[in-house]
Amino acid sequence: MNTFEEHESEVRGYCRNFPAVFASAKGAWMTDTKGRRHLDFFCGAGVLNYGHNPDKIKQALMAYLMRDGITHTLDMYSEAKEAFIRGFNEVILQPRGLSYKFQFPGPTGTNAVEAALKLARKVTGREQVVGFTNAFHGMTLGALSVTGNGFKRAGAGVPLSHAASMPFDGYMGADTDTLDFFESMLVDNGSGMDIPAAVIVETVQAEGGVNVASAAWLRRLRDITQRHGIVLIVDDIQVGCGRTGRFFSFEEAGIVPDIVTLSKSLSGYGLPLALVLIKPEMDQWAPGEHNGTFRGHCPAFVTATAALGYWRNTLLQDSVDRKSAMVEERLDQMLRQQGVTATVRGRGLIQGVEFAEPTLAAHISKACFERGLIIETAGIDDQVLKLLPSLTIKEDELMHGLDIIETSLRAVLSPALRKAA
Repeated sequence: MNTFEEHESEVRGYCRNFPAVFASAKGAWMTDTKGRRHLDFFCGAGVLNYGHNPDKIKQALMAYLMRDGITHTLDMYSEAKEAFIRGFNEVILQPRGLSYKFQFPGPTGTNAVEAALKLARKVTGREQVVGFTNAFHGMTLGALSVTGNGFKRAGAGVPLSHAASMPFDGYMGADTDTLDFFESMLVDNGSGMDIPAAVIVETVQAEGGVNVASAAWLRRLRDITQRHGIVLIVDDIQVGCGRTGRFFSFEEAGIVPDIVTLSKSLSGYGLPLALVLIKPEMDQWAPGEHNGTFRGHCPAFVTATAALGYWRNTLLQDSVDRKSAMVEERLDQMLRQQGVTATVRGRGLIQGVEFAEPTLAAHISKACFERGLIIETAGIDDQVLKLLPSLTIKEDELMHGLDIIETSLRAVLSPALRKAA
């Protein structure tokens, strides 16, 4: 029994799928204590969009720490926070014609979601929030109430109330616009649904199985929420910060949410940082009404400011678009050649392969790890192989990872191994 098995809680998860002790990492690669290198198609569940230890961000952090830059300020003003706010406005918001107030809650995504839900209820005076089937928004009680995964919800141990679940785009088949159902519930006095305070949505449901909402569906959702005075919250925690190509995942649809939640790759370096972007007219908090001890994490402000350098031109966005096309073409090709019934879907550099035989994804993930590739599964039954490489991965590294997936797929499909599985 190793140290972790002896002392760490049984709640640990990813280490069971990737049983190695990691010691260092650079770019798209992680190295374990035995010296074995692993190509990373997981990226900390979307935390490391710019890869491991990117030099320019690391140098900014080290320089800040070496001059004794302040580490913790709660929500007091700091030079590091000011630089981030100014930079984010200049590089991200203003070029997109967006105007938001900044709220820094606790440092994780679920903290941002909790703040967004509380604010929407305060602004509207209403209680109910609508989420969607297969959604995932976090592990605290408010976030769990609008999460679809029954296993995660059950872990709350208490009723998850003041929330309703509506069918996500495509949930009822390609020929059904699920927003017909939602809008009918809103306008029918016999539906039993009160007008909600907010709707919270992921444009791509990452943990839920890489389910992609169409631009048309998102535009109609924005129209419905505006007409009924409902706050629209876009959870961009995993698929924001360039994961789908553009910085915000909702840009392609041409919509402007009332509230946006960001975390994961916001700091650009794996340091905890979360942000709630709020339309100015909705910033109705009283001072201290929502707070958190680590909402002023200055080293993360420093790295987040440095990460904005990736967005001062379109080079990264163009690169993601190019790599996305490479991944989709290669996945389609290998599935056809192997005669596997599966669906490839995604946007940018979040791509999923949903297999008709649900157990295949987990077998392939395991086979990939044995061959030096870290790749996770997603979906309610872990039936989706989920590709989440860094946005900055080199094209030859990307192709190497796809080679491993193809080799692993072929191995898993071999009669001897399938019988053993």
